[in-house]
Amino acid sequence: MGIPFTAYDTVGNKEDISDVITNISPTDTPFISMIGTEKVHNTLYQWQEDELAAPNLSNALVQGADATVNASVPTYMRQNYTQILGKTLQVAETTDAVARYGRAKETAYQLGKYSKEIKRDLEAIATSSQAAASGSNTVAANFAAYSAQVWTGTDPQAYAENAASNVIKTGSSSTAMSETNFLTALQQLYTLGVDPSMCLIPVGEAQNIASFASASGRTRYIENEGADAKRIVNAVDVYVSPYGEIKIALDRFTPTTDHLIFDPTYWKLAVLRPWTRQTLAKTGDSTKMQILGEFGLIHKNWRASAVVRKSA
Repeated sequence: MGIPFTAYDTVGNKEDISDVITNISPTDTPFISMIGTEKVHNTLYQWQEDELAAPNLSNALVQGADATVNASVPTYMRQNYTQILGKTLQVAETTDAVARYGRAKETAYQLGKYSKEIKRDLEAIATSSQAAASGSNTVAANFAAYSAQVWTGTDPQAYAENAASNVIKTGSSSTAMSETNFLTALQQLYTLGVDPSMCLIPVGEAQNIASFASASGRTRYIENEGADAKRIVNAVDVYVSPYGEIKIALDRFTPTTDHLIFDPTYWKLAVLRPWTRQTLAKTGDSTKMQILGEFGLIHKNWRASAVVRKSA
């Protein structure tokens, strides 16, 4: 019996490599996508807040009374800074010249990848607790992010109606958000005149939100879709409260401790310089390119949103 000549013995077998590069990293940015943009023209930009006086239960005048001038309260000025975000790549000319699987040019592939990454950076920063910083010649400026623009009760603005904080905390870092605290936040916003429509939650809290309803049998049910098809529904997409309907959405990039409750119309992404792509000066046998943008965040009224947060 002869010994067959197999593929193991063959020299020069052609490689079999797929031309598809699989990348499952998430790229959705729900907060930035839903709030819209506003053009700004300086690295320091400002806007004003105001409020109505609390209802006066003693507002009654006698007949023929002289007019009494009421004290006027000035508006309150808010401010924030823009922040530069950028990513730079450098690819050797040889790299782009060599044939490869999955992409024609390495530079183009990396640019597409960097573009998605930097948008994720912006989403993560915007939904964080980052504080504002004006920056300097040696220190980068930072914009005040979501939680840094939510009323905490200690702000210089002397709000008359409600001095309580819009940051509602749960018991501990290991305690999930309670439905009671969620409703407390909604009640407080409603009392102040806000009708929030969105709640962004970290991925790890999805099951907890679902338990609000399933614990009392409000939404966990079996749905018939035909003779043989059934499905169990145990998710909350819309929470109907005494203070209105709130859409629940997952955000992979929000802090794991924070649940952001807001009306998207009260938020804007401040744009000083939109995303741009530019080729940098050539200094040798490689190509340098940079993706860059300069943005900030505007919360039109700091009492218009809330955070339900696990305690640190």
